[in-house]
Amino acid sequence: MSRVGSVLAVMAHPDDPELWAGGTLALHARTAPVIAAVQAHDAVRNAEALAGGKALGAEVVLAEALDAAVVTELILRHRPEILITHPIDDVHPDHRRIAAAVMEGLVDAVIATGHPKKLYACDSYNSLTLSGPVAGSVIVDVTATFEQKMTALREHRSQPITDHFGPMAENLGALWGARIGASRAEAFTALPILGRLPGTAHL
Repeated sequence: MSRVGSVLAVMAHPDDPELWAGGTLALHARTAPVIAAVQAHDAVRNAEALAGGKALGAEVVLAEALDAAVVTELILRHRPEILITHPIDDVHPDHRRIAAAVMEGLVDAVIATGHPKKLYACDSYNSLTLSGPVAGSVIVDVTATFEQKMTALREHRSQPITDHFGPMAENLGALWGARIGASRAEAFTALPILGRLPGTAHL
């Protein structure tokens, strides 16, 4: 069985790591370092980000300007094996901006360090992007950590979790789970790093 790799999640909003990848981050955090870097907001949302990260078992980095230079510095400092960000064609403009910063910032870091080894785009609102449905080429069973994800998501009390994001997370978790015969799952799409995609030894 392959070793669980360290993760750097670079996302736009304080609740994005929990919402789009919380179960997976919690799963990795059981045996590997997990860093969640998000754009800093006001004091309330920053505190929620720290609380949500703690619930997932992840270290949270609050970046005042989450641009390409910051992404490069984060990769050089932490050397993650896996990097997760938003879809390049996400429906949310803030998500697209962060994804573009990741794509720009990882080039120099990969050339210098060889990290990250894998790059994934996470899910989005109702699994839709500007180009159509999220491909979901990689689906992770997060049944064991889904309640941990929801606990972390509920730390974001300033946001419409109960009536909006919470139900969407439940629905998406059940949908992706059904596709792999699990109770709950999260979907990701592998993105090329300088022309390289993750390989596999067998099906």
